[in-house]
Amino acid sequence: MALLEVRDLRVHFDTDDGVVKAVDGVNFSLDPGQTLGIVGESGSGKSVTNLAIMGLARGGRISGEVLFEGRDLLKLHINELREIRGKKIAMIFQDPLSSLHPYYKVGVQIAEMILAHEKVPKKEARDRAINLLRLVGIPRPERRVDDYPHQFSGGMRQRAMIAMALALDPAVLIADEPTTALDVTVQAQVLDLIERLQEEFGTAIICITHDLGVVADMADDVLVMYGGKPVEVADRRTAYYNPHMPYTWGLLQSLPPVAAEHTGDQLRPIKGQPPSLINLPKGCSFNPRCPYVMEVCTRVEPELEPADPAKPSHLSACHLSLEDKERIWQQEVAPTR
Repeated sequence: MALLEVRDLRVHFDTDDGVVKAVDGVNFSLDPGQTLGIVGESGSGKSVTNLAIMGLARGGRISGEVLFEGRDLLKLHINELREIRGKKIAMIFQDPLSSLHPYYKVGVQIAEMILAHEKVPKKEARDRAINLLRLVGIPRPERRVDDYPHQFSGGMRQRAMIAMALALDPAVLIADEPTTALDVTVQAQVLDLIERLQEEFGTAIICITHDLGVVADMADDVLVMYGGKPVEVADRRTAYYNPHMPYTWGLLQSLPPVAAEHTGDQLRPIKGQPPSLINLPKGCSFNPRCPYVMEVCTRVEPELEPADPAKPSHLSACHLSLEDKERIWQQEVAPTR
């Protein structure tokens, strides 16, 4: 049995303008020690999916199942969920400055996480907070434990958030845009830190990002979301070297090439804007932006299913034939990367 299994998760919000279908049928499973990368543009439903897992999607109508160690988190009483949240499933939020309370010292906030779930003396909780800050690479943790969030740099605040998330050795760690607003060097350091801690603690990780480059080295599997729905699911290598969904192609082409022969090439951003989650286009929701749109794409919504019977675990939602997908990838998309 999977450690975490999400089945047909839907999160809808009622507004004056209509129903916002923020998440509309997400399925995935996560095993111990596995890393799942969830990628897509802003507004694709990535963060809301994981807020629903944590029981934090307030105001939404939630349906489906979120099975953690065999228990459906969506059916638990709030007190039961609080015992799991933070202790067994932890989350690193994308903006550490707003996630950390500005009026409390960083060490106090980490210790509070420990005291909320374990009956230990305050001094022991403080000592563990110092050790956690040391573990995530913050220099002079004995002194920095008494600093306030605004006294930390962006990278150090993110490290403090990681320390807080790992305080109780959770089975699942959700990292929501863990490298947002960090410079490239600090991004690499934070990702290396998460991977190193995963190896040490055996934690399963869900990494949410809009940048396929972030999960290039760390994800085992990749789930691509668009318009609140999964549009491609594949292992990391397949997602990068043989994707089947034009939206995934667009995300890859939006990355700057690293090969020397591509120096000077321009980025190829996806044209248009993400769709309204209140009024999604009929048929394939990506059809207004897709350069390979066909008449059927404007009428019929494609199913998320294997395009290649030889690779049943590679799912994509696209009306193009397997032959067309292979031809377009090899002749038009891959050479430009």
